[in-house]
Amino acid sequence: MADRAMVTGATAGLGAEFADQLAAQGRGLILVARNAVRLEEKASGIRNRWGVPVEVLAADLHNDDDVRRVLDRLRAGTDPVSMLVNNAGYGLPKSFEANALEDELNHAAIHLTVPLALSHAALQGMLARGAGRIVNVASVAGFTPRSTYGALKAAMINFSRWANFAYADRGVVVMALCPGFVHTEFHDRMGMDKSSVPRWMWLNAAEVVGEGLKDLDAGKAVSIPSRRYKVLAFIARNAPSSLVARLAARGR
Repeated sequence: MADRAMVTGATAGLGAEFADQLAAQGRGLILVARNAVRLEEKASGIRNRWGVPVEVLAADLHNDDDVRRVLDRLRAGTDPVSMLVNNAGYGLPKSFEANALEDELNHAAIHLTVPLALSHAALQGMLARGAGRIVNVASVAGFTPRSTYGALKAAMINFSRWANFAYADRGVVVMALCPGFVHTEFHDRMGMDKSSVPRWMWLNAAEVVGEGLKDLDAGKAVSIPSRRYKVLAFIARNAPSSLVARLAARGR
């Protein structure tokens, strides 16, 4: 029996990078994403390069039946999931009042209720075995008053801080990874003009994941990759909200 690391949103961006770096460590994987073709391409590449076992689970996390299949895999006793990376997500290009209610509710589900459900399922086996790790990919936007995206990420940061405190003594580390702007497909899918963001604010996905995994090994509840974003997060938590809101209006 071999353990596995499950990564959601595994075919692009930070999810794909997590899959690569965890495979390089020799971990078996369960890759979750909507696109079955891209999933198999990613899995095949990892198997060929690293020689680790890779399962694919094509699932739309907005579909209740698909979510149940992912939950069932997390609860399985064979090849149990010892690490969960809740990475799947996206942004909405319009302001809250301009978005359709259904879009906002789906957005809330993918960033909050689904990660909570997957974490709950993963914790059952992890706590029984006395070991496990959960990474919730959040954002520095969670430290700012900025849209529902920031609010949802703030919730996941707070959940991760509490869960790490609650479960670390029982062998389970829970961490929120809080990057800023990262060169991935995230902003392209939103149709965002990336030229409006200063070059110094962009991070590399490999560095974000690498630093995050080091912080996870250290048992941290919150990881903010790069010194510059640590400084920005400190300012966001201590400066007047009106100032932070204006500065964050351009952020991720």
